[in-house]
Amino acid sequence: MIKVGLTGGIGSGKSTVSNMIREKNIPVVDADIIARDVLEIYSEILEEIKNVFGEKFINEDGKLNRRELGNYIFKSKELRGKLEDIMIPYIKKEIFERIDKYNKLGENLCIVDAPTLIEHCIHKEMDTNILVWVNRDIQIERVMKRDFFKKEQVLHRINSQMLLQDKKKEVDYVIDNSFDLDYTKKQLKEILKKTMSVGGCNERQKEKKK
Repeated sequence: MIKVGLTGGIGSGKSTVSNMIREKNIPVVDADIIARDVLEIYSEILEEIKNVFGEKFINEDGKLNRRELGNYIFKSKELRGKLEDIMIPYIKKEIFERIDKYNKLGENLCIVDAPTLIEHCIHKEMDTNILVWVNRDIQIERVMKRDFFKKEQVLHRINSQMLLQDKKKEVDYVIDNSFDLDYTKKQLKEILKKTMSVGGCNERQKEKKK
């Protein structure tokens, strides 16, 4: 089975592309969904979060107040790192278990949709990686319109992530999502066709595997 990583940045339209893939009946392992699921699957995560960040982020029903914790750690790289140290090992474990499930079901292709695919080196375990890209001005405009943020708030969020220009250097294909959806669909179709025709490895990947 060919494993394809899909990543992007805030406002790039990664979720739009991911939905296009689902419409093709291609299985998608969504890291954002898994990040929520692991809190239910592994009770020890909440205990670790409580020990590191305090009980104030645990609701009365015993569940994590994700919004409050997110607001608390947002501007601090150190605090974000502490939360990632707790959660990422469980998220990775679950990602690869779900990939294995699709492999056993006989699927030919599986997409791993993860905003921090590169930051946490998951892309190195993929056969091919795709970045959904837009230029910075469009990125800012889309997030301001979508989330009703001021420009300064959007820039904080963009700058807290690995920049799209840097992610470009780590992937095999780039989908330019700056234009209309038909153009995005056309690029996706071509990339998936190439991926299947070469068994997941383009020339760049072949060089990396030597």
